[in-house]
Amino acid sequence: MNVLDEDTKSLWMETFIPAASRFSGQARADVGVIGAGIAGLSVAYELAARGRSVIVLDRGRIGSGMTARTTAHLATALDDDYKELIRVRGEDCARLYYQSVAAAIDRAQAIQSAEGIDCDFRRVGGYWVSAPETLPSHLDEEFESCRKLGIPVELCSDPTPIHHGGFARSLRFPRQARFHPTKYLAGLAKALHRRGARLYGDTCVETIEHGRGEIVLRTSGGEVRVTDVVVATNSPVSLRVAIHTKQAPYRTYVIAAKVPAGSLLDALYWDTLDPYHYVRLQPSSADEDIVIVGGEDHKSGEADDGQARFSALEQWTRARLPMIGKITHRWSGQVLEPTDFTGFVGRSPDEEHVFLVSGDSGQGMTNGLVAGLLIADLITIGGNNWEAVYLPERKVFKNITTFISENITPLKNFAEYLSADALASVERLRLGEGRLVRSGLKKIAACRDRDGKLHLLSASCTHLGCVVHWNSLEQCWDCPCHGSQFAPDGTALNGPAVSPLAPVESSPSAQAAE
Repeated sequence: MNVLDEDTKSLWMETFIPAASRFSGQARADVGVIGAGIAGLSVAYELAARGRSVIVLDRGRIGSGMTARTTAHLATALDDDYKELIRVRGEDCARLYYQSVAAAIDRAQAIQSAEGIDCDFRRVGGYWVSAPETLPSHLDEEFESCRKLGIPVELCSDPTPIHHGGFARSLRFPRQARFHPTKYLAGLAKALHRRGARLYGDTCVETIEHGRGEIVLRTSGGEVRVTDVVVATNSPVSLRVAIHTKQAPYRTYVIAAKVPAGSLLDALYWDTLDPYHYVRLQPSSADEDIVIVGGEDHKSGEADDGQARFSALEQWTRARLPMIGKITHRWSGQVLEPTDFTGFVGRSPDEEHVFLVSGDSGQGMTNGLVAGLLIADLITIGGNNWEAVYLPERKVFKNITTFISENITPLKNFAEYLSADALASVERLRLGEGRLVRSGLKKIAACRDRDGKLHLLSASCTHLGCVVHWNSLEQCWDCPCHGSQFAPDGTALNGPAVSPLAPVESSPSAQAAE
């Protein structure tokens, strides 16, 4: 199981990717890749192309994790602003970051062409649109920052489709791109099979153990011995703390609707709000296209109002794109926001021969492609020009305020153990409802699934013990500290947690605490 088993289904999940068998027994390879999303398969592809033997292991189906819950923008524009990246990390870092994402998009274009992957890849412009609620100087400052770095950008005064309120200014970034992410992953999987790589699904890696000159990946069905391992699980399952304090999990929401073909310029769009809205087009048929709109983000686990978020997205969209038809898809996903604006890609802190990919921010597709190039270089030739930009062990210096504010969540979360909430019987839980309940001093996660079965579980996340919160939209438990997610029966769906929530015995005295 993985996040595919959560309740909403994205447009991308309609693409069939052949199932991979569950791993059992023993195997050996040069490199083990944990995670079969855009990052994991990109790394595996680059290594297999360089002659390395590769085994890919995923806790769910191939290509069915967070990659299938994205909107699949491929962008060189930075959603946290190049101005901010310069302030926090310096001009050299910002310039190298741009070079890395530009190269990554070029690489995706080359791969889909070389491998014959029909994934609707297309180069399009990207428009960063000024919202009336934000200062006009915001665009001007970003324009000057990009010019300073040598990033191609154009300051535009013509209205775009998502301008609103009579205010029409934007920055246009050329040579952005969009593609169909699961079609692309299906193509990568086929290419990997042709190169002799072995892909396994429904296989959770329970431990990563260092042996003599090798690393042992232990699963419920056996063990894989490798020289190097790449952890590409959205949030690293291999570390307890080192990365998790430098990034924060956010839920983001997406809607899709049909529009008449040609009624919307095929481009990427973002606005200057925080959280921002993001828009793209997906070709559908000769007569219709699909517009995809995302936004309404919040810290994971700190809100349970998904339907209201979808309604707000639809209202925002119809005010700007009145020609859209009925909403065809609604889904949510999770992004991990690094406190200093670039992801964590490279050598895992204090672990020999372990590499990781995390901190996707709102640009997970592009960052996953970067990871393929960067980590393949680290493993095969020992270095890469972008290594310092994404270095997982880097310290947070200049953006310490954000670092502190994001790490207040575990402290607030721990306080839930000490609170004395009003009590109500768990027997009153309705279908699809969950809440925290208290039995004596024990905090319990109680829910009644859609089939009517009552589940009583420990409310402590199996990663670092934070209290999980019910997500009624996705019918799962979300950890607000580091982004783990669990099914109603406690099964871990998303890292960093690997182990399930522990069951607790039902008791007539179990009382609801909300």
